[in-house]
Amino acid sequence: MAERRTYSLAELGPRYKWIALSNTTLGMLIATINSSIVLIALPDIFKGIGINPLEPANTSYLLWMIMGFLVVTAVLVVSFGRLGDMYGRARMYNLGFAVFTVSSIFLAITWFDGDAAALWLIGWRIVQGIGGAFLMANSSAILTDAFPANQRGLALGMNGVAAIAGSFLGLVVGGILAPVDWNLIFLVSVPFGVVGTIWAYVKLHDTGVRKHAKMDWWGNITFAVGLIAVLVGITYGIQPYGASPTGWGSPMVLSCLIGGVAVLIAFVIIETRVANPLFRLSLFRIRSFSWGNLANLTASLGRGGLQFILIIWLQGIWLPQHGYTFEQTPLWAGIYMLPMTVGFLVSAPTAGILSDRIGSRLLASSGLVITAITFLLLILLPVNFNYWAFAAILLVNGIGMGMFSSPNRAEVMNSLPADARGSGAGMMTTFQNAAMVLSIGFFFSLIIAGLSDNLPTAMFQGLTAHGVAAGPANQVAHLPAVAVLFAAFLGYNPIQQLLGGQLGSLPPDQASFLTGRSFFPNLISGPFQDGLAVAFGFAIVVCLIGAVASLLTKDRGKASESVGEELAAVAGESGGGPSELVAPTSER
Repeated sequence: MAERRTYSLAELGPRYKWIALSNTTLGMLIATINSSIVLIALPDIFKGIGINPLEPANTSYLLWMIMGFLVVTAVLVVSFGRLGDMYGRARMYNLGFAVFTVSSIFLAITWFDGDAAALWLIGWRIVQGIGGAFLMANSSAILTDAFPANQRGLALGMNGVAAIAGSFLGLVVGGILAPVDWNLIFLVSVPFGVVGTIWAYVKLHDTGVRKHAKMDWWGNITFAVGLIAVLVGITYGIQPYGASPTGWGSPMVLSCLIGGVAVLIAFVIIETRVANPLFRLSLFRIRSFSWGNLANLTASLGRGGLQFILIIWLQGIWLPQHGYTFEQTPLWAGIYMLPMTVGFLVSAPTAGILSDRIGSRLLASSGLVITAITFLLLILLPVNFNYWAFAAILLVNGIGMGMFSSPNRAEVMNSLPADARGSGAGMMTTFQNAAMVLSIGFFFSLIIAGLSDNLPTAMFQGLTAHGVAAGPANQVAHLPAVAVLFAAFLGYNPIQQLLGGQLGSLPPDQASFLTGRSFFPNLISGPFQDGLAVAFGFAIVVCLIGAVASLLTKDRGKASESVGEELAAVAGESGGGPSELVAPTSER
């Protein structure tokens, strides 16, 4: 690699920080939009390539289309953050933009059908996740380098808004574009990717401290193998195994989980013995870094599966009961969840600004307490709710998440020494993404368990009461609950999919009733609510743990900055003076 020089902020001028903020915000926005845009577009994608994702042989395609991007980003962000520390954060970030753009092009021009098309899409989604990992790993470090300490909360808050808002905007964008042409959901990222790549190459420069060192190959290998094994185990734990509704007892899943944990333990041992570790375990001696990451981990466990559960709740139950066809539900689910995005968009930048002035501890802790209260309110809400009550809870939930996210990220990033910001940001993103995959698996499993206990009997009785013969009704009633859940999640008419040719043998009025908008939602409402109570109860507990962890960080309000930091902040504002802010180490 050709060496690119490191610039001082004085050379780049006072406007450079806003260039860094706008470019990294664009990068985070398109990365997170693409992490969720596929969720709503899955029915159109599989229809376009000629695959029925509900057939048992195709379930793995469905799971990897949903989870592959998250798994890859969770595994790679630490390594890519470390590369940023070694070779330049702007350079690695720019590479990520280019990889992301190229993969979006190849996703949009898929020319295969059937299994080949599914494998092509999954493969390029993984490559797209690699580009996303470069973007996620280095954006926070670039902003921390570019902004003075008294403005980092604002900058990281705006970046965090893009990250979270993108995951919800992707639902709406996917719902609008996929029915027109599913290729558009990937093509829409290409012009933004081209502009962002060129813009980053021309305008972004490395201003941080580089630490040239040998790559920790054994650390990289054991971390990647261990984490991939654990995340794959979680992903396949959602699928049924034998007579069990979930796969947590499967030898393959158990081998992945146990073997993955064993390899990760070996990784920790390796990291204590190498000169330049991938995970700088010494960073955990920094109080704000340790407790801030624990808070981020638990918050991600609490809210990671929320989006999926709300989509199923809306698409499988509420929207059909309120006049929407199953085919219409994916788009409207995204629209009806917008209050959460609005709450986050309002609170995250505000909380970032406030954390620069009054410190982050109370803001972050209060945000998670508010989020926990909204989970309690969702438990108390009837399955067939009044929308305005639901919207109000989602709005407050978004406000709570925004109050936590910006101050938490600023607290962790401000605590890091200058030469560890890339790897530190990567570690933080790894905990967050891995926790979100775990949360999705946990929430899905709880809902599936709730459905599996009560749905077969209710399904059998409901079908036979409306003319379905006992044999076919028993066969449908004992199909894996995950098939029923995915049918609702994908916007299919579940009973029509499950009964198939049996509908032709029924009287037209009975067939119409079974495939109508009331039979299936009423059938699963009770079992679904049982699963919701357990899942959201878990979310309450982990959010409260995160709130306590946030209180244990060492607050870094304006008054706590050292004289050197204050001078550096002023110099950054005026375009002169030191180019790098090194976090104080008194708390280590």
